[in-house]
Amino acid sequence: MPIDGTELAGTERDGSKSNEYCKYCYQQGKFTDPDMTWDEMRKNVIEQMEKEKVPEDMIETAVGRLQHLKRWSNKMPAQ
Repeated sequence: MPIDGTELAGTERDGSKSNEYCKYCYQQGKFTDPDMTWDEMRKNVIEQMEKEKVPEDMIETAVGRLQHLKRWSNKMPAQ
């Protein structure tokens, strides 16, 4: 997710704000759900955005950007 302000940033072990991960995924220097798969993350993003009534094209854009995030760059399913 875009981290537009420090209120959305996750935290490192020392309590400082993460420059890479949001507070929903990353706290105290580790992922909140370290075993989450790419498919689970994709499904979660879609469900959360649909709850917020985000337009379909924006959901597709957000899901498309997931593969470029550091966490998922080496964990993409074979295509």
